Amino acid sequence: MAEEKKEPWLNYLALSTVVLAVCATLATFKGGGFSTRSVMSQTQASDQWAFFQSKSIKGYLYEMQKEKLELELKALGPRRPRSVAEAYEKKIAAYAKKIAKYEAEKGEIQRDAKRFEGVRDDAQRHGQIFGIAVIFLQIAILLSSIAALVKKKYVWLIGVAVGLVGIVYFVDGFLLFF
Repeated sequence: MAEEKKEPWLNYLALSTVVLAVCATLATFKGGGFSTRSVMSQTQASDQWAFFQSKSIKGYLYEMQKEKLELELKALGPRRPRSVAEAYEKKIAAYAKKIAKYEAEKGEIQRDAKRFEGVRDDAQRHGQIFGIAVIFLQIAILLSSIAALVKKKYVWLIGVAVGLVGIVYFVDGFLLFF
């Protein structure tokens, strides 16, 4: 039996397919990691916004109580006993202090929530680009496989071109240069 002569470009086809497969695997892995980070950051941001809302409600309740006491104090008129007026003013001041405390806490909570949203947005950008890289790399692997089966060099060259696009996206997934 005569052995079929192996064309030299088939060695390069095999090597390029392995490189494309490794890049596709890594892009899938990194894309999944960024996807997980995105979901976790969204959850943390949602938790912070819920916490912000609870502080807003508590602050609003104190504002209502403060306004109620201020109206009652006015309603008592100028003939009110001094001790009663002082008790009202003391309670009004305590409520004002609580309101200021909740406003300050809301500011910190809002900063944390926006930071988590920033992490989420960044992770989504990375993850989307890795997803595009995987698509191009898988198409390139498919074309290389078809080229090996039908032994058509031009199909492999098309696959290499598509694979290079996938590799550019793969690198972009790390660096975000686009």
